[in-house]
Amino acid sequence: MDARQLEYFLAIVDHKGFSRAAERLHVAQPSLSQAIQTLERDLGVALFHRVGRRVVLTEAGHAMVAPARQVLRDLETTRATVESIKGVRSGRVDIAAMPSQAVEPLTTMVTRFTKRYPGIVVNVHAVFTVQEAIDAVRDGSCELALAGSGEELRPPGVQAHMIEEQRFILAAPPGRPLGDVGRITWEQLAGQWVIAAPAGSRMRHIVDQIQADGVDFPIAVEVAHREAILPLVLNGAGVAILTEAWTRTARRGGAQVLQLDPAQWIRIFLLNRRAPLTPAARSFREIALASAHNTHR
Repeated sequence: MDARQLEYFLAIVDHKGFSRAAERLHVAQPSLSQAIQTLERDLGVALFHRVGRRVVLTEAGHAMVAPARQVLRDLETTRATVESIKGVRSGRVDIAAMPSQAVEPLTTMVTRFTKRYPGIVVNVHAVFTVQEAIDAVRDGSCELALAGSGEELRPPGVQAHMIEEQRFILAAPPGRPLGDVGRITWEQLAGQWVIAAPAGSRMRHIVDQIQADGVDFPIAVEVAHREAILPLVLNGAGVAILTEAWTRTARRGGAQVLQLDPAQWIRIFLLNRRAPLTPAARSFREIALASAHNTHR
């Protein structure tokens, strides 16, 4: 077993097939197939079920994904650590971020990081739930992740740093009189149609809370793509409950922004794997935590 075989194995997993993996790796498909056959022979187990033109992971294949990612991450960390003797000048940081956290605080973090380390590429991977963010770090897909939660996060095997709290706001279409002097109570939302995120998100949880409190606050649109919520608000489809990370963008678009009363909050966590980080990821984490410290002073 070698690193090349593990890279090939994960490419097939991530790209859901041999042909797309071969295209991504820029290798001939027969060479890719041969490398996997050799790996399976060395391990003494099949890693994939061949179902027509599709491949499906076997039980052994599923068990191998996380360790394979960890091995490649550790090799990358070793190489990057040796090269860091010359200074952190190149490399890559893989960070997973939930939609609202990708607006802020990630934008500020990346801006500060790239100014200090212009030669390092920041790859931002989209995740949509806290569990997806944890899994991305735990299985080695990403070294870091940003996740928002209403509760304290203490996932096994993953370090969680609470970096800030964000308040939820109400974004409303332009020209629609709502609330009192920049604030709105839950009762004043009665009769308003809301654009909501899917069940399971913190934003949707607040909508459900308001409805459970007896307020007539019907859902007009349920949107999985969070980036579509604000355009729908601006076009008059309804109001939306968003984190305050969206405030600047909402106001620039002409939306009204009001504080909810009673206030609702979300905690933003920076997650990282407990295994050694690459120098680039360590540097990003340091900047992120320093930004959080400056924010709370």
